[in-house]
Amino acid sequence: MTPPEAINLTINGEALSLPPRPGRRLSHALREDAGLRGTKVGCDAGDCGACTVLMDGDPVCACLTPLIQASNRSVTTVEGLSSETLSPLQEAFLRHGAAQCGICTPGMLMAAAALLDTVAQPSRTQVEDALGGVLCRCTGYQKIVDAVLSVGTPSEKPATPDAGRAVGARIERLDGTRKVDGSEVFGADFWPQDAWLVRAIRSPHHQATFTFGDIDTWVGTHPGVESVLTAADIPGTNRFGVIPPLADQPGLAESRVHFRGEAIAVIAGAADAVEALDLSDFPVNWSPATEVLTTEQALDAALIHPSRPGNILINGRVATGDPDTALAGSAHVVEASIETGFVEHAYIEPEAGAAWMDGDMLVIQACTQAPVMDRDDIAVMMNLDADKVRIMPAAAGGGFGSKLDLSLQPLIALVALKTGKPCRMVYSRGESMASTTKRHPGAMTARIGSDADGRITGMTFHGDFNTGPYASWGPTVATRVPVHASGPYRTPHYRATTRAIHTNGPVAGAFRGFGVPQAAILQETLYDELANAGGMDRLEFRKRNALHDGERTVCGQTLHGVGIAECLEALEPRWHAAAAEIRAFNKGSAVRKRGMGVASCWYGCGNTALPNPSTVRLGFCADGRLKLHQGATDIGQGSNTVITQICADALGLPIDAFELIGPDTALTPDCGKTSASRQTYVTGKAAERAGQALRAQILRLSNKGNDAKLRLDGHNVLVDDGQTTQSISLAALPVDEFGYALSVEETYDPPTTPLDEDGQGVPYAVYGYGAQLAEVEVDLALGTVRVVAVTAAHDLGRVINPLLAEGQIEGGIAQGLGLALMEEFIPGASENLHDYLIPTIGDMPAIRSILIEKPDPEGPMGAKGLGEHVLIPTAPAILNAIHHACGARITKVPALPHRVLAAIRQAGESA
Repeated sequence: MTPPEAINLTINGEALSLPPRPGRRLSHALREDAGLRGTKVGCDAGDCGACTVLMDGDPVCACLTPLIQASNRSVTTVEGLSSETLSPLQEAFLRHGAAQCGICTPGMLMAAAALLDTVAQPSRTQVEDALGGVLCRCTGYQKIVDAVLSVGTPSEKPATPDAGRAVGARIERLDGTRKVDGSEVFGADFWPQDAWLVRAIRSPHHQATFTFGDIDTWVGTHPGVESVLTAADIPGTNRFGVIPPLADQPGLAESRVHFRGEAIAVIAGAADAVEALDLSDFPVNWSPATEVLTTEQALDAALIHPSRPGNILINGRVATGDPDTALAGSAHVVEASIETGFVEHAYIEPEAGAAWMDGDMLVIQACTQAPVMDRDDIAVMMNLDADKVRIMPAAAGGGFGSKLDLSLQPLIALVALKTGKPCRMVYSRGESMASTTKRHPGAMTARIGSDADGRITGMTFHGDFNTGPYASWGPTVATRVPVHASGPYRTPHYRATTRAIHTNGPVAGAFRGFGVPQAAILQETLYDELANAGGMDRLEFRKRNALHDGERTVCGQTLHGVGIAECLEALEPRWHAAAAEIRAFNKGSAVRKRGMGVASCWYGCGNTALPNPSTVRLGFCADGRLKLHQGATDIGQGSNTVITQICADALGLPIDAFELIGPDTALTPDCGKTSASRQTYVTGKAAERAGQALRAQILRLSNKGNDAKLRLDGHNVLVDDGQTTQSISLAALPVDEFGYALSVEETYDPPTTPLDEDGQGVPYAVYGYGAQLAEVEVDLALGTVRVVAVTAAHDLGRVINPLLAEGQIEGGIAQGLGLALMEEFIPGASENLHDYLIPTIGDMPAIRSILIEKPDPEGPMGAKGLGEHVLIPTAPAILNAIHHACGARITKVPALPHRVLAAIRQAGESA
């Protein structure tokens, strides 16, 4: 059969002819040929659903649909849902906060649109069924479902709050429109014209040495391949790392690889030619070596880094009092060991980006959580001054910590710098999962004691954390865990030690909590055991031991603004109601049993006992425009909106007066990395100071008092004290070095102190607190666990934006559920989204969020961070609920059915 000369189809109502390329996927044709990049690609396997489009009105995965099948058919993409205004469905997504990072949003919208075309007012079950094929890693799905259900229900768009009333308002995301209309630019969505495509050669072995064959001959036999670059081509220091003194990871391995997926070379050339390559014939000779995958093996194995004896990267320690004596004299003592495994971040956007030369400036636009850290590492590796590297962060389709580390940035930087050609790179799903960082596996043991009145007397804890072959965030995990392993409870006698240990497993880095979720699983299950040992109610036990204002932590720090008691008290009504409901259910069910569990959390916001500054610039242009330069990358958590809300109220102008200049190392000051729940607190505090400083300038110029009100009128700032109005003409003022008539730049660095050898000091200036109640149902025959409901009470200090805060809580609970019940990354065996499972819309329970406000004296307007905290209590609360339901105590997570069944049998044998 003669192939057609063109594929004719209709896309969003317009007739198009696309070139007929054998094997061309509809998703690639839409993005590459038609320029419709609102359709996202997250897996190329039909697992994630991000590429969902409508074909003749029916939802299909564009990545599984050959372009030829769309011939003479009508295709609708997210760009076709709206014209000059958003559709009611897109408006509903904005109004409900259903888009966080936004990478899954086009797929969700298209699946929902197909449903609403056939069922005008669907039920919740119908919505969940229709959206069940689209994965989301950010939201927890609840607000997405709520948004779809609201379509067709009369509602008004919330009014923009008046000046001074932005904080506390349920403001829609300021960057939300482009997330729902398909115009948001993620890492794979932009590349310069004629950009080369870059692909990497990666190790199939956990540990091996290698040599290259005849690369020049290989290039000559592969038309379209223009360049192959190796470690020998890197002009600077071939090492990077998030902690510069410990930088140890090569951009390209030189002669030995230390983990499966490590890159050894890059290939660049014409996109079609490079994309079509079968890389199995690349000339490399491998000599596999014995791999070391567990911390137990690593302690006695050959050294990965000669300067780190025993393969120990770092030790952590916090100690106070005499825990051994305290435990010996306790009325009750409990002890347990728990293991956790590697956990994949599973953001729906694989790593992607582009690089090019702008004169002598190397420019990189890619997904990242830390643009300034990227710039500094790239400058060292490429032997450039830092001011000759520009990082322009693309929108990040999820991050959760992994996009703090460099991934493809050194690879595309090398190609652009060495060849002078613009280039782009997009990781495949398997490449992303094999080569990027994971949550640290932990092997932990603890003992905790209490007196006869149920008060904690002492605790010892030790944890070994598998940090993989390179440092990444291993030091942060090893130092943060001992600070937090007591939980938010008074513990007068305490010793916690940790080790980060090198193996040939995946590089373990940052993942929402930096090791604290792993430690919380152990501590909170033991607190249940301790309460049971003393015959106390489990919630009451936690209330009795909760920290309060003026009390000291295990680091000797005196706390203020402590909201854990209020969080626990907020759970009490549901705790008692659930207990009665569970008793009634269990009486009538022999095979399925229900239970409830509770767990608490605390989390220090920002770096541990280290400098942690953010700097914000704010200025008026001569024409009256107000610009906020804030370099905090928004990876879905809402910093673009929250930081602007804080700044708006500090200045005294409405939020819609602001023009946001987002992260770009050439345009914005350094706001630090987006991690450790620091942006609302640290950058928010800098934004508050900037707003206050600019307001003070205006009041001085107008000779008005603090109570005066500001408003804008063209290029004039009007200052009204209730008696007279003073006008400041911005056009009449000289402009500064940044082009502003009036501007300020303010920095905030949390007041912490270094920790001594026993971990005593002030590791964090602000902590957030929370507690969650999980209700589960266990099938005693199958070992399956269904989470029925979660009630989550979290202390935010001051709730800047309730809509976004609820979204963070719901999304964190989804990830905590995955940690507890299903997520376990196995290198080489689960490098895709059908073998590695994350929660789907059908796995999620009903979630009720309770927002507590216990202002912190250091936080901006009293606010604390939230993003990391919400994940921490979920898994232990679920595990405690499993134990309550059936007596099974899980000692290795996730609680897969075979582990639950084994624990049920063990509980029966010991009963």
